[in-house]
Amino acid sequence: MAPKILFVLTSHNKLGSLDKPTGWYLPELAHPYHVLSKKAEITVASPKGGEAPLDPASVEAAKDDVSVNFHKNNEAVWKNTQKLESFVGKAGDFDAIFYVGGHGPMFDLVDNPTSQQLIREFWEAGKVVSAVCHGPAVFYDAKLSDGSLLVAGKEVTAFTNTEEEQVGLTKAVPFLPEDALQKASGGKFVKAAEPWGEKVVVSGRLITGQNPASATGVGEAIAKALGV
Repeated sequence: MAPKILFVLTSHNKLGSLDKPTGWYLPELAHPYHVLSKKAEITVASPKGGEAPLDPASVEAAKDDVSVNFHKNNEAVWKNTQKLESFVGKAGDFDAIFYVGGHGPMFDLVDNPTSQQLIREFWEAGKVVSAVCHGPAVFYDAKLSDGSLLVAGKEVTAFTNTEEEQVGLTKAVPFLPEDALQKASGGKFVKAAEPWGEKVVVSGRLITGQNPASATGVGEAIAKALGV
């Protein structure tokens, strides 16, 4: 039987105090979906359900075939998401959870109690827990039942301070994923040698990717972890 994966998208569409649209980042859904949809059954959720906002800047930036084709042919994937809260208590029905990046998650998923409960339930049920780019920021304060931090002592990656600086959004986000995860993991944050380089980190069942270039690799690492 094909494994089941819960993909989580943001419902947030405005960039902090800036009057700029945001949301989830196209290649960070398109590439993992491309890798995994042939091998697994994918369910897509967001905090509000319904249409999850796609960051228009990511449509402009992502000209690769996989992203372009996904954008053109798979609208239903992000326009009909289910409510995140409807999956509480259902980790047993899935094999993995995956958080898509973009700046949106920084505002409605990082401190979301439902999201944190799902992360805890999936992890404690022995499932794969994964994210890419700004997605891993949702793990910085995720606590297990014993009160310990999920990422404590585990190697982890995410969008870096330098990358945030280069896109000019350091002040637009509530915190920097690299700083938060470096602290929560106890100094185990790792990154590619150069900004925007591919970096996928597998720490047992915790899989994280640094940036859009890492999205395919994260999909492949999830597939490998699920044995498909």
